[in-house]
Amino acid sequence: MDALAAPTALISVSDKRGVIELATALHQHGFRLVSTGGSAQAIAGAGLPVTAVSDLTQFPEIMGGRVKTLHPAIHGGILGRLDDGRDDARDDDAAIMAELGIARIDWVVVNLYPFAETTAQADCSDAQAIEQIDIGGPAMVRAAAKNHARVTVVCDPDDYPDLIASLPDGCDAAQRRALAVKAFAHTAHYDGQVSQWLAGRGDEGTLPPLLNLQLQRVDALRYGENPHQAAALYRAVGQVGGLADCVLRQGKALSYNNLLDAEAAWRAVQALGQHACVVIKHCNPCGAAQGASAREALQRALASDPTSAFGGIVAFNTPLDDEAAAVLAERFLEVVVAPEVSAAALQRLASKPALRVMTPTSSRAHDYELRAISGGWLAQQPDDHSTAVDMWQCVTQRQPDAREMNDLQFAWAVVRSVRSNAIVYARDGATLGIGAGQMSRVDAARFGALKAEAAGHDLTAAVLASDAFFPFADGVEAAIAAGVRAVIQPGGSKRDDEVIAACDQHGIAMLMTGYRHFRH
Repeated sequence: MDALAAPTALISVSDKRGVIELATALHQHGFRLVSTGGSAQAIAGAGLPVTAVSDLTQFPEIMGGRVKTLHPAIHGGILGRLDDGRDDARDDDAAIMAELGIARIDWVVVNLYPFAETTAQADCSDAQAIEQIDIGGPAMVRAAAKNHARVTVVCDPDDYPDLIASLPDGCDAAQRRALAVKAFAHTAHYDGQVSQWLAGRGDEGTLPPLLNLQLQRVDALRYGENPHQAAALYRAVGQVGGLADCVLRQGKALSYNNLLDAEAAWRAVQALGQHACVVIKHCNPCGAAQGASAREALQRALASDPTSAFGGIVAFNTPLDDEAAAVLAERFLEVVVAPEVSAAALQRLASKPALRVMTPTSSRAHDYELRAISGGWLAQQPDDHSTAVDMWQCVTQRQPDAREMNDLQFAWAVVRSVRSNAIVYARDGATLGIGAGQMSRVDAARFGALKAEAAGHDLTAAVLASDAFFPFADGVEAAIAAGVRAVIQPGGSKRDDEVIAACDQHGIAMLMTGYRHFRH
């Protein structure tokens, strides 16, 4: 077949997963394979005929490979419009290609240098990062995507199986358009990585001066917080794991509010040690506990505030077994989250087909947390700071005993997940009452005690955790009146001395951690 007439696939990939299978299929269906560098070597090593780009351009690769595909023989072959029916011969691409001997390129299989992976390495130098800025690759991808009316552009190895199955006919117009959308997103994401890295070089701040975020819709949700609000679930391009990539083992589709609450529950339970359980309502814990088993932790967490637990979200940091599932099956709950779910537990919960059972996969924590405000966005680092216990300072005459110390650590872990102003009462590794989202800290302390009383809990010898300092002694005095024997809080108030004095007056132990944990 005439080289100018043969269908041609240009293959130049950094990620070589599946490329030999694709090249083999293309060759078997009559495609001429054109390739560069390592891709050409891999294709030739598989016993497939391959034409080097330098043979096509009649120009050698130069400058250590920086310039190899930036040539009219490449971009003319990609961008040429064939059989477009225009009358002006000067714009007749097919005639120009024939006159200049430019062969058509029908498929462009290109993905880009691993810039983000390279710069993520601790020992990556600026020079190494610069060499990972791809020039020819994005140019070819964008050219092919622009001419998707004729050219199939492929940048994701995960698309190879479907493309192989489409041969010999290949993609239709709608599929080529979809691949073009994906290609432009690929180059946009890549350029965003480069620009953000360059903007951050030499910057003294902890947050970048330029923040690029590309999100891909994972699923459309029925609605947002309310039925009149549209909503969808998005995931950062290239990121996997976490709740956005969870396995839904049973139940109805997840809603916007389900996902918000599930995230709050999953995040909270991670900090509580093995065999722990958290019950969430409206992004706030209403109960949290440790136990010798998943069942015991669940029962103790539910006992904290059984009224609020109705219709809640339950998260475990230990596998969900049949014994715990039996307790869950007795109640109305919206979502259960666990790292693993046994077959027996699933069978048990099948009696509640509307209950959503999720097993999230692990994922890297986000670098930033974002919130929209009018006309802009707020960004902050996640609150992942954890002060070592041996750095906590006892500021009262009385020291906490061993049991109280364990409970103070537990309560401090829980209060970080409660909306401010936040107060947590706990004893023996379980919450007894939680005051969340109050406008004053003393009201949070009073409300938490009222919740404990309503659930039948006696706060005698309990501990209290506060997510921020007490501005006055009244909050501590309310807790002392309820029976609390030890308190943990960040400290830092102008009236710390008054708060400490109130504790000393009643023989109460108080620890200060030095860090607050507001959650607005």
